[in-house]
Order: sequence, then structure tokens, then C-alpha cells
Amino acid sequence: MAVRRPNLLLLVTDQQRGDCLGLDGHPVLSTPNLDQLGGQGAFFRHAYTEVPSCIPARRILISGMNQVSTGMVGMRGHDEFFPPHTLPGELAKAGYQTHCVGKMHLAPNRKRYGFQSMAWSDAPHAMHRDEFEDDYHRFLARNGYQLYNDSAAHGIDPNGWVARPSHLDERLSFSNWCVDEAVDFLTRRDPTAPFFLKVSFHAPHPPLAPPALYYDRYMQMDLPGPVVGDWADARAPLTGSGGAKTDASHVRIDPAAMKRCRAGYYGLINHVDDQIARLMQTMARLGLARDTFTLFTSDHGEMLGDHNMFRKTFAYESSARVPFLAKAPAWMECRSGVRAEQVVGLQDVMPTMLDAAGVPVPEGVDGRSVLPIMRGETPAWREFLHGEHAGCYRNEDGVQYLTDGREKFIWYTQTGREQFFDLAADPQECRDLIRSAPHAPRVDLWRKRMAAQLKDRPEGFSDGANLVAGRKHEYLIPGPGR
Repeated sequence: MAVRRPNLLLLVTDQQRGDCLGLDGHPVLSTPNLDQLGGQGAFFRHAYTEVPSCIPARRILISGMNQVSTGMVGMRGHDEFFPPHTLPGELAKAGYQTHCVGKMHLAPNRKRYGFQSMAWSDAPHAMHRDEFEDDYHRFLARNGYQLYNDSAAHGIDPNGWVARPSHLDERLSFSNWCVDEAVDFLTRRDPTAPFFLKVSFHAPHPPLAPPALYYDRYMQMDLPGPVVGDWADARAPLTGSGGAKTDASHVRIDPAAMKRCRAGYYGLINHVDDQIARLMQTMARLGLARDTFTLFTSDHGEMLGDHNMFRKTFAYESSARVPFLAKAPAWMECRSGVRAEQVVGLQDVMPTMLDAAGVPVPEGVDGRSVLPIMRGETPAWREFLHGEHAGCYRNEDGVQYLTDGREKFIWYTQTGREQFFDLAADPQECRDLIRSAPHAPRVDLWRKRMAAQLKDRPEGFSDGANLVAGRKHEYLIPGPGR
């Protein structure tokens, strides 16, 4: 008798904060379909991206390797990636039909990384003519948008805090296109093979231009403002004063602009949630839902004005914590309503999905399957997760962090600055306890952990017992072939 194998669905958003789920207690954001996924399955609240920016995070996601193993610890495009194994590659070898829709953000463009087919586009905005070669812009061209840069005619910065409704009809949006393509695959796939479908949205990454209905919905609400810790830089330029760029990373966003910014960001997430509902309804109609293992996550978060910052690359919760939800078919005997306390990372996606498929996890994968946790077991687990990011917007922002989801230690590699947060008591990181005498023993423990974590790094960040500031922290770890 053949072993029963589930279909696999991986849903990925871009730049979605971990707290931007109704399931996580968000005060205004509507995500009923994602809430249902995590509520009926498992919700991993302590989930983090090992490198909080697009390309390095996606290397981890597709390979199951942590940032040290992939070699990329900062953000730069166009570096080709040739991992020894990938999630779609291992599944394809095991007989799965593998298909990707939407964003890959890996180089070179159109490299399949084990996917047998793709409907590929990395962004809804084409800023250069060669980007019209992607499948989303071919779709727009077939619908009458044939002039250069029509997709970005809204004028919104693709990395900025300015927001407005989209100039496109909702049916022409990137999120709708992703689900259109996913549905097309599901209705035309090989019915004799299990499938692995990855649907990778660009939202809520800027440009912050959701369909008008979603933008207006949140503009009509009282929206929560940013949180600003007692340690935040009060000298960051203020928007509206002429000193703040529209894509600034260290910025104080004025209240009116902040409301528009958050309305745009929340609207993009709400729109994706509704499109996920459309995908799930199609799967139910086709009789696929009862046999599909689904996992939802994001590559990194968004500061969204918190602590006078915007964008990503930072070690703070707004930037580094991500949603992580999973649901298994009933016959896989996983529990419903699991709220896991273990700290997980993007490296855990690949081994989880391979485990669900009954496919061996190859050597060199650093992550762990969360399937035992979903079954209600208590497996031995990592004590903490290690993350980092080389300086991107400013060299002095190069950072390392360790967290177990309840505490976090941050060390800035160029300046030696340290921070310590009690996340259980202060989840928004408003009080830096690095100089708190009662917390000194905990800080010392985390500092020693960091020194041990970094002791073999070629940059010389640690001598094994002490952290060494000022060593170069570049986007690639120095080594052969890099």
C-alpha cells in the first residue's frame, strides 16, 4: 500500500511584522483567514528571521540553512546562490510536482531552485525596462498597461513610508495575480502526484498602495501609533520638515503621514488575507484542502515608525519577528489550537515541510521540524535563536542578536553598543535594561552566549570569551568562493 503523502502549500508575505495578525492580538487589523489557519493548527509566536531583509532571509527559507551556512548576512542583490539542496528540489526528487508563484528574490532571475515551473515576478513595480520580462508585467501588458513604468504610476516609493490607494483595479493587483496563478496551477496540475505550491506575495512591502477599498477601510479607523522606547534616537529627522527622505530608515513620521502609512500597510495585509481566503475556497472546492499541509510565514518585519525607525534590517521585534502558522490534515494527527512557546526561525520551514512529506532531511540543513510540536510532543529544542544583519543604511547599524522569545540580547558589531530587553514584561522593547543592576546576571549570561556563538567567525567578532567591536561586518561572510 502506498504511503499517504500530503500536498504542501507554503504561503509567504514580504515585510509582515509578527504582531500583524488578529491572532496575535492586533487592535485593528483584520486577518480572519490567517487567524483561522493558526487557530485550527499551530501558532508559533516566537518566530524570527535570522537576517531581517529580503534576499538573505529567502536564502534561508529555501535551503533550511542558517545565515552562517548560506554565507549572506546583509542585503545586496544579484549575488548568485547555489545551495547544495533546496526545499522544492528535494520534494521534486521525491515525486512532488513543484510550482512557485510570485516572488523569489534570488539570483539569477528565473533560476528555478528545484521548482519545476514558475509564474515569477519579484515586485509589482518595474523601475527598469528589463523588469518587464517578469510574468506579472506581462500580465499587465495583456491588460492594456504597455507603457514603461505604468506599474509604478502611483508615484509611491518602493521602499518608503508615503502611502495612497493603488491606481490599478484590484483585479490587476500583484496579490490578486498571485492567487489567479495559484488557482490556475491547481486546476491544471498532474492529479496523480502530490504537489508543493509556494505562493509568495510582495505585500505588505512598500509601495504602500493597496486597493482603494482596503486603504479607505483603515483611514476611517483610529489606528495605533508607533511605540518609542526610552532609548530611541529623538534626533531622527521629522517628516514634513524637509529633512526626511521618503525611504528614510531613521525617521520620526508626523501623525498625519503615519496614519496614511499604517492604513496602507494594514490594507495590504488585509487584502492578502482575503486573497488567501479565495485560494482556500478553491482548494476546498477541488477537494484538496483535506489533504494539504499549509505553512504561512514572512521573510522579515517592518519597523513602521516604532522607535523612530522605518524599514527592516534591525534586530528589534518590529523588524525581526515574523508570523509563523501551520496546519496539518486531520489524518496527520496534529493537535488543534497549539500555541507554541519554542523559538523558531525561517531555517525551520524546509525541515518541517520535508518531515510532513516523509522526505529525508539532507545533511547540512540547520533547521528543525516543528511537526513534533504540532503533535503535542515536547522535543529537545534550541535554547535561543541567533540573528544578525550587516550595516545596510548605516555602517554603524551592523548588529547581532540572540533571543529565546522571552529575552533578547543585542550587540552592535561596529560600536560595541549592547541592549537587553525583557520581552515577557516588555514585548514592545520600550525599556532597555542593559544597565539595570537587577538584570546584570542575565545580561552577563547572554553576553557569554554571544561570545561563544561568534567565536569561530572569520571576522573576529569574538575571541571566545569576549566580544570584539569594530571588525568589518560585511554582507557576505568572508570565505572561499565569496
